[in-house]
Amino acid sequence: MGKLVIVGTLAFDAIETPFGKTDSILGGAATFIGLAASHFNIDAAAVSVVGGDFPQEYMDLLSSKNIDLSGVEIIKEGKTFFWKGRYHNDMNTRDTLVTELNTLADFDPTVPSEYKNAEFVMLGNLHPLIQASVLDQMSETPKLVILDTMNFWIDNTYDDLLTVIKRVDVLTINDEEARQLTGEYSLVVAARKIHDMGPEYVVIKKGEHGALLFHNKHVFYAPALPLEEIFDPTGAGDTFAGGFAGYLAKTGDISFDNIKNAIIYGSALASFCVERFGTERMIHLERSEVHDRVMQFKQLTQFNIELT
Repeated sequence: MGKLVIVGTLAFDAIETPFGKTDSILGGAATFIGLAASHFNIDAAAVSVVGGDFPQEYMDLLSSKNIDLSGVEIIKEGKTFFWKGRYHNDMNTRDTLVTELNTLADFDPTVPSEYKNAEFVMLGNLHPLIQASVLDQMSETPKLVILDTMNFWIDNTYDDLLTVIKRVDVLTINDEEARQLTGEYSLVVAARKIHDMGPEYVVIKKGEHGALLFHNKHVFYAPALPLEEIFDPTGAGDTFAGGFAGYLAKTGDISFDNIKNAIIYGSALASFCVERFGTERMIHLERSEVHDRVMQFKQLTQFNIELT
C-alpha cells in the first residue's frame, strides 16, 4: 500500500439544479478526491489552503476519514475559495455564476515532509504551476502521477499546462476538454495526441456516458451506472479521480489490467456522489455500499457469448 498526496481545493460551493439549491456548503476538488480515496484505508494527505472562515467541523470531518491535513495552510485573515454554479435541465451543462479565488489566488503549496516520498500523487484541478510545484517538492520520483485539468486552464495557461502534462503518467479529462486540448474531434485521435504530450495513460470522462481508458493501442470502456435520479453532478469527476487514485494506491499495481479495475471503482464512487447535493452522500457512504455497487458494474458489463 502506497502513500497518496492529494492536491486541490478545499472550498465552499453554492449549487442550483432543477431539484433545488444550496447555500454555501463543503466542496472542492481535494475534498471529493479525499472522501473517495478514504474508502481504501490508505495513507493520504491533502495539500490545500483555506481561510479563517473554513469551519473546524469540516477539518475534523476530513481528519476522521484518515486524511492527513498537515499540508493544509490556514490563512486566518483570508477567505476560502468559493464557487457558485447553476445546472441546466440536462444536468450535463452548467453556468458558473460566481468564482472567488480568495486564498487560492496566492497559494504556494507545501508538501508535508513525511509525504515527499509518496508513491502516488493526485494533482487535482488547479493552476498548472501549482501542480508542477508539488512535483518539484517530491524527494523521489512517484510511482504514478495523475493529473486532472479543465477548460479554464487550457484556455488561459496552455503552455504551462503542456509543461506539467509532460511530467505525469495519467491525464484525466472530460471529452469536451480533450477535444479542446488537442483540436481533434475524434476521442481516439485526441487520446493519441495526448499520449504524445507525455502521459502513458489517458482517461476521458464522458459524464453519464461513462469513461474511456487509452493506453498505447489498447482501449477500455467503462459505462456509467444508469441512475433513476441525478441531484447534483458537482464533484463527480473529482470523486471518480479519488476512487481511481485510491484504488491504485491501495493495490500498488499500475498495470493496464489493474488500471481498468481502478476505472470501475472510480465510476462506482462517482455514481454515489451525484445522488445528493455536494458531499452529503460521500460523507455517509458505507464500504458495503461501494462493494455492492461495484458488483452492479460487473453485472452490467459481464456477458458470455458464443462466437460463430
